[in-house]
Amino acid sequence: MSRIGKKPINLPSGVTVDVATKGVVTVKGPKGTLSQDIHPDIEVKVEDNEVVLSRPTDSKRHKSMHGLYRALVNNMVTGVSEGFKKELELVGVGYKAANQGQVLELSLGYSHNIFFALPNEVAVKTETPKGKNPIITLEAIDKELIGQVAAKIKSLRKIEPYKGKGVRFVGEQIRRKAGKTAGKK
Repeated sequence: MSRIGKKPINLPSGVTVDVATKGVVTVKGPKGTLSQDIHPDIEVKVEDNEVVLSRPTDSKRHKSMHGLYRALVNNMVTGVSEGFKKELELVGVGYKAANQGQVLELSLGYSHNIFFALPNEVAVKTETPKGKNPIITLEAIDKELIGQVAAKIKSLRKIEPYKGKGVRFVGEQIRRKAGKTAGKK
């Protein structure tokens, strides 16, 4: 039984949800508009400031779709009302980040700088506090898109387990390995 699918989604003030006949759910809010295709088997209803999703049967396929689409609609409602924010930290000597508009320039210890073009939906801000690691802040209303962009930036320099150098989320715990130890003679 899908516990997530059964939960109703409360709509904050200023957020409206429209359900089209073809199964397209559109969410409008103060930060923007998002839309999502919903499988025809899953029924979406908007009742007195709540969105309720229901499924026709208790088959495994319908249960999984029920929870999935409820989570997607909830993420859209959260995105258009509050937005999503991800912070990445560059750990390593000489690692730098700067941005000009939607182009992120990264210096990650390679022989050349990396220029990363961001989608227009994602706002980027870089800062380098004195004595600390550079931080890249990403903000968007689409949770899927911001997660994809953050994962792509992280993949440019993966965290290595010995010194912990690379690109990671702020506060992310890294599993460290012990280095070589001198043998006894």
